Amino acid sequence: MVTTTAWAPTEEPTMSRTSTDPAPPVLLACSHGTSSPAGQRAIAALVDAVAAGRPEIPVSSAFVDVQEPDVPTILDELGETEVRVVPLLISAGYHVHVDLAEAVDGRAGAHVTGALGPDPRLIALLTRRLHEAGLHAGDAVVLAAAGSSNAGAVADCRQVGEELAAALGRPVTTAFLSAAQPRLPDAVAEARGRLTAPGARVAVATYLLAPGYFADLAARSGAELVTPPLLTDDEPPATELVEIVLDRYQER
Repeated sequence: MVTTTAWAPTEEPTMSRTSTDPAPPVLLACSHGTSSPAGQRAIAALVDAVAAGRPEIPVSSAFVDVQEPDVPTILDELGETEVRVVPLLISAGYHVHVDLAEAVDGRAGAHVTGALGPDPRLIALLTRRLHEAGLHAGDAVVLAAAGSSNAGAVADCRQVGEELAAALGRPVTTAFLSAAQPRLPDAVAEARGRLTAPGARVAVATYLLAPGYFADLAARSGAELVTPPLLTDDEPPATELVEIVLDRYQER
């Protein structure tokens, strides 16, 4: 089983809030939504860990697709309360720039923060996943991203691939499961053709947040080694992910 560094709240002194202090903005954690029970549990565990990490911050959750409630529904319920919508999304594609932007448009006190990636802590988590899964020196590495019709989101994924290559000290091919090229099965086949070391394999680093449809596609890509997504439903959320969500909340 892949191990991960679980989030634990830091024991730092905090100032008690008086009745005259303004309430902190709501952290509205917005994920894509999935029909996968494992993915639902993994995302819920991340939101719970974020709430436990900063108990003074009111935390709620919403979805852009598949699941309910959606962001407009929660914003309507919160009324004039200040809200920071934190996308639990790896890259800032259509959902961030269109769906979430439209949801907060014209609502005073509501804004959308940046997506979770790119971020050096995600590189550290991807690297750890690969080594824990048994990456060998001669293995070829392919980064598996969901893909997007948004050029900026695709560029962000390619940046992560470049940073992962630097961290591993070997080439990394960035491939996609939809909307962008190269597609993951093609990249896996091409990487296999470049293997030279005896016993070398193709390893897929799964750059997906949680279990679900795309993670299942990555697992069936034909690679000999496929890491799990960044969240799983059988382990606590990694420290890196909780920290990133809380850092995005603090963005101005």
